[in-house]
Formats: sequence, structure tokens, C-alpha cells
Amino acid sequence: MSEPYDDESFRDTIGTLDKDGNRKFIFPKKPHGRFYSYRKYVSYLLLAILIANPFIKVNGNQFMMFNVLERRFNIFGFPFWPQDFYLFVIIMLIGVAFLLLFTVVFGRIFCGWICPQTIFLELVFRRIEYWIDGDRGAQIRLNKQKWDAEKIRKRVTKWVIFFMISFLIANVFLAYLISSDKLFQMVEDGPALHLSNFISLLIFTGVFYFVFVWFREQVCIIACPYGRLQGVLLDNKSINVAYDFVRGEKEEGRAKFKKNEDRATTGKGDCIDCNQCVNVCPMGIDIRNGTQLECTNCTACIDECDTIMESVNLPKGLIRYATEDEIVKKEPFKFTARMKGYTAVLVILIGMLIGMLFLRNDVEATILRLPGQLFEHKGDKISNVYTYKVINKTIKDFNEVNFKIMNPKGTIRNVGGSNVMISREGTSQGTLFIEIDQALLDGDKTKVTIGVYNGNELLETATTNFLGPRTFN
Repeated sequence: MSEPYDDESFRDTIGTLDKDGNRKFIFPKKPHGRFYSYRKYVSYLLLAILIANPFIKVNGNQFMMFNVLERRFNIFGFPFWPQDFYLFVIIMLIGVAFLLLFTVVFGRIFCGWICPQTIFLELVFRRIEYWIDGDRGAQIRLNKQKWDAEKIRKRVTKWVIFFMISFLIANVFLAYLISSDKLFQMVEDGPALHLSNFISLLIFTGVFYFVFVWFREQVCIIACPYGRLQGVLLDNKSINVAYDFVRGEKEEGRAKFKKNEDRATTGKGDCIDCNQCVNVCPMGIDIRNGTQLECTNCTACIDECDTIMESVNLPKGLIRYATEDEIVKKEPFKFTARMKGYTAVLVILIGMLIGMLFLRNDVEATILRLPGQLFEHKGDKISNVYTYKVINKTIKDFNEVNFKIMNPKGTIRNVGGSNVMISREGTSQGTLFIEIDQALLDGDKTKVTIGVYNGNELLETATTNFLGPRTFN
């Protein structure tokens, strides 16, 4: 956003550092207002979804699972195996494209309304902090207070509750990674029998506790790359939480409120310089300085400014969702060519994903010639040896898996027996011998199509090369 002042010294530091460069803890004023109420509804709905996701089953599959170690992923109940990694990549690209489009249009609304870090910090941990320590003034006094019985009691109570919530979040996070079934198994069997998972649980608990007790808003400023990315994506057409400096400054600039003063005739701006937008900001910034890296578009400053404007009988909306062109040029929001381009990319990617999901097989078979082995003559027939691997991506057991040559005619023999059992979400591998009459071969290399059946039900087809003697014309 354009700056109403030439003084840009605020860009030389961040709101969480003091003049000496040391960490300055933020004690934001407790927010209230219509946007904060909306955020609470959205946040608690998203929290319920986040917590429920790993414990919901769809056709026997966990609704959401990201088992990186075993390379198994479930998204909306659809299982994805390493062989489906291309689908996972498409889904990630869709997520990136959607985030880019969302940012170009609506700014950092994701950070303020959807990001788990913001939701947990502002709508869970800080609300508990307000309940135990009090509002901004009480928290500042408690921070400066010596370690007497009151401070120890409040600190210990808060830290214990924070640890319990961090432990709960870590359990949910672990359910996403190892599956809820294994998490329940660990609880039932005890930590001693699942030591590696239990250690992971304690590590996650420690990380979440550290983030939400001490690191806090530094995650958004230091660790998260999205804040820096948004500076590239935003332009004058993007909707942001913005201070209307044209109205707030006018000809004479901002000034303290005086009762019965007609600010329209004095040329003073509507901003009464109360500093409440700074006090309520969880990042410790001044929104009147324009769009900044630290701003998460949490709307706390909008609610606070509207309350102040209402109390002094001035119009609301001095801080609001707006584009720079709307503030400076009074132009309404327009869907620009860049936005249309991102939308087109997003639609194409979604179309590709839908098509690939329809083409995806529930059973995947790979049949390859055994390396280093030549063909063998058996009378008029030629024999080749193969290895196979069949992956069952479904939640059904296949008890009568067998192989049949579909083209050309021939016989196939499984070393492990005619029928193979493949359990749900399991794999089976073994060795096959294929014999084909030499007269049916197309030379030294013939394409062979093999059907994988469960009983008489065709599950999958696979093609491989069949070697035979070279023919000379």
C-alpha cells in the first residue's frame, strides 16, 4: 500500500524486537467485535475438522493420513501408494495454485482465518491466557511482577494446561502420520511396546509446547515463507486489511480526539491516534504504516477501530478489507487478467486430477523378465521366467489371484501355486514361467499381455516382453 508519510523507519525493525534487537514479547489486547466472532465460528469448525479427520473412516480407509515413512497417503478416503505419487504431486500443485489465487485476490486471509498456527495460538492458547492472566494491562503487570505466590500459581496453571493441549495436538498429529488405528493400538498396549512412536509423540508435544508458549508469532515472521511470498503476489488490486489513509490523514494528518470538534472543517483526519489498533495487534505492528510482512490479516484492528469510531461518532471502516485502488482511486474490485490466469491453471489442474482418478486402478501389477535369464527351448515351445509384484490398494482381501495369458496364446505357471492370496492394502510377489509356441512369436521380442484375475474377475492387465530365438529372412 502507498504510505502517507515519508518516514519509513518502521521498516528497519519488526514489532517483536526492541531497540537493542532483543525479543520483545507481545501482550495484545483481547479482541472483540463482529469479525472476531466470525473467526471464532470458522476456527472452531476447522478445529473440529482437523481433530476428526484422522479418526473418520470412508470405506475402511482413514479420511486423512500422511504416512511418510511407509509412503502411504489417504486423502478424502482415497488411498494413495508410492505408485500413485503423480496424483499426490497434482494435489499439491492444486493446493499451491489455489493458495496463489487466493492470495492474489484476498491477500493473506488464509493466515488470519485458516492457518492452524493462527487458530491454535489466537483462538485456543491466547483465550486461555486471557482467562488466567487477564487482558493486556494485567498481563504486562504480571510479567513485571516478582515471582510471588500469585505469579507462580498463574504461570504453573497456564503451563500445565498448555502442555496438556500440546499433548492432545501431538496425538492428533501422530494419528495423521501413523494412522489412528496404530495410535489406539499404542494406547491399548502401552508406550513400552511402541517406544519409537511414543518418543515421536513426546517430540511433537515438545515442539508444539515450544511454539505456542514461547516462539508464537515468530513462526509467522521467521519460519513461515508465506509472509515473504505474499509480498510478490499482492498488488493494488488485491483485497487486504488496509488503513484508509486518505480518510484517516486528510490535509492535517491524524490528531487526538476533542469533544465537540468538527474535524471536517479543521482538515484533521478521522484517525484519532488512539493507538488501539497497535495494542490489539497480535504481531505488534501498526497497520497505519501499510501492508507489512508481519500482518496476518487477522482483522483484530478492524474490530477495534470500528469500536473506537463508533464511540466518537465517526463512520466505521477506517480500517477495513479493501484494495489500494479502492482507497486511492475509489475504484471497485475487478477480477484482473492475472487472477483469470491463475484460475485457468487451477481449473486445468483439477480437471487433470479428476481424469487421473477415474483412470486409476485399485490393483496394480508389474511383471518383468528375470534379469540375466535367456529363453529356454521346450520342444516347439519357448519358455521365459518372470518376476511379478501385485499391489492391492483396496480394503478387500483377494483369495484367488491367478494369471492368464491374454495375447498371444500360451501357458503360464506360478511357482507359488495357481492361486495367490493378497490381503487388503497388501502386496504379493513371486515368479512366473510363461511358455508360448514358437510359431506364435513375432521374432526375438514379442509383446505379451497378461491378465491378473481374482477367480474369474479381471483385476488388472500387464504387458511385458517375451524373448525368443531370432529369425532370419
